[in-house]
Amino acid sequence: MTETNDGCPLCGSDGANSFHQDRHRTYWQCLICRLVYVPPAQFLSAEDEKAEYDLHQNSPADYGYRRFLGRLFMPMQARLPPGSHGLDFGSGPGPTLSVMFEEVGHSMAIYDRVYANDPEVFRRQYDFISATEVVEHLHDPQFELDRLWSCLKRGATLGIMTKLVLDREAFAGWHYKNDFTHICFYSQPTFEWLAERWQAKLTFVGNDVILLEKV
Repeated sequence: MTETNDGCPLCGSDGANSFHQDRHRTYWQCLICRLVYVPPAQFLSAEDEKAEYDLHQNSPADYGYRRFLGRLFMPMQARLPPGSHGLDFGSGPGPTLSVMFEEVGHSMAIYDRVYANDPEVFRRQYDFISATEVVEHLHDPQFELDRLWSCLKRGATLGIMTKLVLDREAFAGWHYKNDFTHICFYSQPTFEWLAERWQAKLTFVGNDVILLEKV
């Protein structure tokens, strides 16, 4: 399988190296921002993508799911003033993180391209935005992430949870790439590039949580 490089969807650069190839997809790595990405020709159809998301059975009643989300919730909650106003971007078919923030006194808006597609949420300003297990699904990460950043007040935080690329060897056996709805794969250098572009304060928490503060 051979696919041409359509350019990096995060920084727009045409400079990329072939990073990995399997029976189903080709993966490129941008030479500038280090994003690993799948070319658009290999994306699922909208119908097939939604069918995959419909299989998710997450809900606030699932305490295992709450523990999973806690990896982002706990470090974000620790830095939020009481009564903050947040947006949960990519809330999914069973919004849960928004409920967790509401339970401790914050007010929340939600957005999901498939399940809660209300563009009005992007007309407001927020004290924080959460994006758990969603940035790897973005067809146009430059547009989507810049839009989120523009919705943050000064001093606010964008919290992202996504698995990070380590190297080619680890990627070759990585289960995360086998989900066909995952089309963008980030690494620490990718978020360092993004933080420099935004002039943001960057913090990594554990293996898969990234906090970007708008200073």
